[in-house]
Amino acid sequence: MAVPYPTDISGQELDELVEGAESYFQKPWKRFWAPSWSRRRGVWGWQFPLEVFLIGLILVAAPYFITNNIADARGVTVLDPELGLDRDIPVIYWTILPYSLLYLFYPVTLMLCPKDDRGHAELAVGMQTLILVTFFCCTIFLILPAEIDLRDQIDWEAMNAWETILFEFIHFSDNPWNAWPSLHIVHSYLLARLMTHWTRSRTPDSLGWNIFLVVLWLEWALLCISIMTTKQHFAFDLVSGLIVAHMAWRFSTPSLGSIGEIWPLEFSGESRSSD
Repeated sequence: MAVPYPTDISGQELDELVEGAESYFQKPWKRFWAPSWSRRRGVWGWQFPLEVFLIGLILVAAPYFITNNIADARGVTVLDPELGLDRDIPVIYWTILPYSLLYLFYPVTLMLCPKDDRGHAELAVGMQTLILVTFFCCTIFLILPAEIDLRDQIDWEAMNAWETILFEFIHFSDNPWNAWPSLHIVHSYLLARLMTHWTRSRTPDSLGWNIFLVVLWLEWALLCISIMTTKQHFAFDLVSGLIVAHMAWRFSTPSLGSIGEIWPLEFSGESRSSD
């Protein structure tokens, strides 16, 4: 007669564990944010966004560049997602501009964040999502690395001065690894959705802000195309990036919704009367 292993759990207990994990990751991380939250009103309300920016450098930017350099040093492709289509897509040199504009998404998101408790809480949830999805993608980059060996299609003589500068900067800072899912797509989509959320909820009838949203999503569409026309990514990277980005946004939506229902201070362990 088989003796049950002491750590065996029932299906119901497993479901409860999964639900508990989902609840933990979807809710604001109280202990993680409490120190920064206590200083949120410093620097005319900019203290919290500035600290979120520093956290992003450590927990979002650093993991990407670390895994990118590890993959480059190993030089081993485990799963190659290249299709014949990838080499048929032409190089369009001016699209290096919308590709590079991703790096403006981060500061613009911080600038658009409402400088009130709800805005800060939503920014915290957005950063949590970026951290989690970055760690998820970086795990794939380490387990299933893929070299993006398309740069040989680039004709440097065909570029003008500013295109050359941008291409050189991208090639210097980003090795041709960390292929799929494309974090360029994942991050830009999540940040664009967050900026759209703030814009629509605060100024739904403003012509200026509506124009901003049109420009924002036009830039995002061009960015999606540019990862292939600059030979920075495969088509598979785009598709997988879109899937992960959409799932990550849906994952964070309950948290953003709950902020409208609960007192924003409660997620940091503070009480209503403390304000």
